[in-house]
Amino acid sequence: MKILVIIPTYNESKTIEKIVHRIFSINKNYNILIVDDGSPDGTRLIVEQMQKENPGLFLLNREKKEGIGTAYCAGFKWAIDKEYEKVIQIDADLSHNPDDIPVLIEYSEKYDLVIGSRYKKGINVVNWPLRRLFLSYFANVYSKIITGLPIKDSTGGFKCFNINVLKSIDLDNIKSSGYSFQIEMNFISWVKGYCIEEIPIIFCDRTVGESKMSKKIIIEAVYMVPLLRIKKLFGTIK
Repeated sequence: MKILVIIPTYNESKTIEKIVHRIFSINKNYNILIVDDGSPDGTRLIVEQMQKENPGLFLLNREKKEGIGTAYCAGFKWAIDKEYEKVIQIDADLSHNPDDIPVLIEYSEKYDLVIGSRYKKGINVVNWPLRRLFLSYFANVYSKIITGLPIKDSTGGFKCFNINVLKSIDLDNIKSSGYSFQIEMNFISWVKGYCIEEIPIIFCDRTVGESKMSKKIIIEAVYMVPLLRIKKLFGTIK
């Protein structure tokens, strides 16, 4: 089975080596694709050095910061072109535990999209400031009310897609560049009738590096959610 783990990066020089080694220690047959948005901190150079000893490590280098949504879409297209069967999304900052990857893959034998959920059973978040926790939880409630999406953690970024899901989505038509990308991909998958399952995970806030959350990302999510509902009503989801 061809499995690809996609890790988008921007200034993740302090964590990238550790997460790559963690993933390969779980299963050396996994392939990893780093999609780097022109990190000025040397992330790309670290990855290129690691590639010399890891033939299953690949790098997609982009010239400038274009957002997590476009980074993942570029990775998805790469995965489709290389004929992978399953695609894992995971953050570079170790907020997601790579040890959960085999569990996501196991569940993906029964479901088309598996989401590592922070809110499946209560609130499983460690070291987040109260403001950030409230923002995340409210965003999920907001998206569920507006769109009807039956997911408790629609903004989570730890997932496993079966490749048929990604092939069916017009990735060039994905509008979100920030974290609302997660909602958009989940919503489109749901509208298309794919089976989605959430499994509980524990999310630990990053201990090094800087969060990419910004006011622009929040504003994008506010208007993107009702836009998805409108697109569903008019049958323009692709």
